[in-house]
Amino acid sequence: MGKNLYQKIFESHTVAKLPSGQTQLFIGLHLAHEVTSPQAFAMIREDGLKVLFPERTFATVDHIIPTVAEERIRPLKDEIAEEMLVHLERNTNDFGIRFFGTSTEEQGVVHVVGPEQGITQPGMTIACGDSHTATHGAFGTIAFGIGTSQVADVLATQTLAMAPLKTRRIVFTGSLKSGVTPKDVALAYIAKLGVNGGVGYAYEFTGPVIDNMEMEGRMTVCNMAIEAGARVGYCNPDEKTYAFLKGKPFAPKGEKWEEALAYWKSVASDPDATYDDEVEIDCSELEPMITWGITPAQAIQLNDNMPMINSFKESERFVVAEAYEYMGFEEGGKMIGTPIDVAFIGSCTNGRLSDLKSAASILKGHKVNPNVSLWIVPGSMKIKKQAEELGLDKIFIDAGAEWREAGCSLCLAMNPDKLKGRQVSASSSNRNFKGRQGSPSGRTLLMSPAMVAAAAIEGKVADVRKYL
Repeated sequence: MGKNLYQKIFESHTVAKLPSGQTQLFIGLHLAHEVTSPQAFAMIREDGLKVLFPERTFATVDHIIPTVAEERIRPLKDEIAEEMLVHLERNTNDFGIRFFGTSTEEQGVVHVVGPEQGITQPGMTIACGDSHTATHGAFGTIAFGIGTSQVADVLATQTLAMAPLKTRRIVFTGSLKSGVTPKDVALAYIAKLGVNGGVGYAYEFTGPVIDNMEMEGRMTVCNMAIEAGARVGYCNPDEKTYAFLKGKPFAPKGEKWEEALAYWKSVASDPDATYDDEVEIDCSELEPMITWGITPAQAIQLNDNMPMINSFKESERFVVAEAYEYMGFEEGGKMIGTPIDVAFIGSCTNGRLSDLKSAASILKGHKVNPNVSLWIVPGSMKIKKQAEELGLDKIFIDAGAEWREAGCSLCLAMNPDKLKGRQVSASSSNRNFKGRQGSPSGRTLLMSPAMVAAAAIEGKVADVRKYL
């Protein structure tokens, strides 16, 4: 009987079976940032412990860092943000951990930096104190978010106590039509399976749509697995995976590359692998997606009507009614034409070079609506440099957008980038929770970067396909 990728990697990283019934799992790569690591480092200092394998932890600053160049001058104006950054600098220095700080060209969002540096590699177990760690699953890894106490466990022991997950294979059939992107695929499976549908599962994403998708698109699909309740989301590694990693700074070189390649190929799911559940999603008629509510599952295809409250199970109607009340929308209405105030392109979901290219292709020759502020935030300083070499920054600035420095920015607003009052944001990020973008009453509409660009031009939710 064959095994799937999750089973192979979990088994090969098992250190021991614990009395609790859990598995002690070796963590091949640990990624850290400034928000969830200070307390973890404090814990190991208090216990007189060291970081067991400092070479297996990499750190960057992303959540709290301002994205306006002038606001990055030290000390940061926000005293708490400055304190977090100081702690991260001291801890990484004291324990010999590689830190991609603002003085380096490698700084960026943690889930963008790992792949672009070649640190993320197939067959790994990857942990990070951030919920969207599933992003790295695009490379054929078991990658998941952890809490602060678990960050301390990884620093001190390079292991975690875990129970194995069930696996669900999601097969995306058909092909994507023009204007439909990996972000739309992600919102489509979340809308179909629900925000709790993946609880207790690892999601394997496969099928012709995934096969034809470039690595950056697969990262978007895996990134949002957590929004469906899954702990892990992954794709099987293939030739696109290997080509993406070849030549990256931390990727294996020479003979080690050939050795790594043999291992990477071995972890892919076997043809006769078994799963606890399988789902098929036909993408041939998929349209651009947009959220209308306060969870990523509250999403519809652009030209569909918003659902009626009574069309939901009775147990779900309270949340649906709450969403309509908070957003100020009416059941049965249309999302297209909804006015927006702020447009945001960036985040670990959609802040990569391909996302910026997509937005630039829509914005070129157009102007941002005078009633809209468009912020474009690259996922890393390396991406910023690449975009500028391609002249994308000029397209953005000529259109009237703000071209920013790398960081999480408006995705979660733990920095100066925040909505004000009841502003409506067209966002390429991953969560539309109440208050997610910095204002307790702010409203977030999730969509693809290209859709955000179209909305910024028109000042309202628009069909990107007329710009293609």
